[in-house]
Amino acid sequence: MADDTPDLTEARFIDVGQPARRIAVRTTPGRSEEGAPGLLWCGGYLSDMRGTKAEELAKWGAAQGRQVVRFDYSGHGESGGDFIDGTISDWAEDAVAVFDRCTQGPQIVVGSSMGGWISLLLARALAARGDKRLAGLVLIAPAPDFTEELMWKAMTPEIRTELVEKGVWYRESEHGSSPITLKLIEDGRRHMVLGEPFAVGCPVRILQGVADDVVPWRHAMKLVTCLAEDDVVATLVKDGDHRLSRPEDIERLLAAVASL
Repeated sequence: MADDTPDLTEARFIDVGQPARRIAVRTTPGRSEEGAPGLLWCGGYLSDMRGTKAEELAKWGAAQGRQVVRFDYSGHGESGGDFIDGTISDWAEDAVAVFDRCTQGPQIVVGSSMGGWISLLLARALAARGDKRLAGLVLIAPAPDFTEELMWKAMTPEIRTELVEKGVWYRESEHGSSPITLKLIEDGRRHMVLGEPFAVGCPVRILQGVADDVVPWRHAMKLVTCLAEDDVVATLVKDGDHRLSRPEDIERLLAAVASL
């Protein structure tokens, strides 16, 4: 008799929001074991769920019998929509929907760069409704409030003027041209988390490269000071860059996950 069990490592899609955004999700199946939370991956800005860290996390989950759920925000990777239309509100809503509809039981949320901010917003949303399933956060070069602190404040007056007048400014980098919209900046201000203490209600592990030229290590330390009520351990990697994707960095990531 043929096995009709679907291959959950292949992308499946859920509709999120109004109008609906088609969000791609990949699930590495695992055993339901007490004391072994599942894992939810939240990727970075302009990143996707097929990156090195996400793939290595999924491989580790498969070897450990731990479910790992990955997804692409709208406008990213395999998901539908245009990147230029995306906002922090949309991407946080994507994460909450995937958490609700694609995970079961306790979860460790692993967030990279912008995914660190999204993870914190997810934790806030869960706390607001009394959901106790969050077992821990592992944040890699977390970039909360980056639209304001690392984008807007770093722009020249000329760039700000162009952004306000045209609604979009195209940033050139080694990876090509990417749009930064005024809508993204203004929406980000609705979700800022730094500046005053707040609690996520679970252990937090932070991995941050000192040589990171995208998210300065001092930015991550601001987050540490805001998480005054939680069990927080921050590890600074002296020669680590923003990606933290070297074999030794992956080992640190997996060790941080295993510690929770």
